[in-house]
Amino acid sequence: MSIREILKMGDPRLLRIAQPVTQFDSDELHLLISDLLDTMLAAEGAGLAAPQIGVDLQLVIFGSNARNPRYPEAPVVPQTVLINPVITPLSQAEGDATLLEIDDWEGCLSVPGLRAIVPRFSRIRYTGFDQYGDPIDRTVEGFHARVVQHECDHLIGKLYPMRVRDFSRFGFTEVLFPGLDAPQDD
Repeated sequence: MSIREILKMGDPRLLRIAQPVTQFDSDELHLLISDLLDTMLAAEGAGLAAPQIGVDLQLVIFGSNARNPRYPEAPVVPQTVLINPVITPLSQAEGDATLLEIDDWEGCLSVPGLRAIVPRFSRIRYTGFDQYGDPIDRTVEGFHARVVQHECDHLIGKLYPMRVRDFSRFGFTEVLFPGLDAPQDD
């Protein structure tokens, strides 16, 4: 259990494709999860992916059970360990094939001090496993969906600036939001 260094944009390890976890409920996996959690909490993040600390495994953690100064208006997201995730974008209503994307502010612990408007699917289903190998299957929307998509992007070597469509809405947090805590970020 320790706080690990978070890799920063420009480090080639952040661009790699993570490998599936094959061993569940092991001491090594539990230690890695503990390190991820300690690191995320110390950085006041809403999520963290294993590749962000240099571990090429399909493992993300996320959650915001208490008020966090980095996203004070965000709703609570249950603390989750998600392994080998699969994300499926969903339409807003049964029988409707239209996938809705929502633009909102994002930041990243690997891209400190910057924020941008990033499009994400507003409603998703995610599946995967917890640290014990038990299945997870959730349908979520809004901030919860955004956080999951952001974290899972790290598993395929993507950082949020790679998804930015309008660079006039990308900049330093202190310039975009002077005197305020940062808006939603990972």
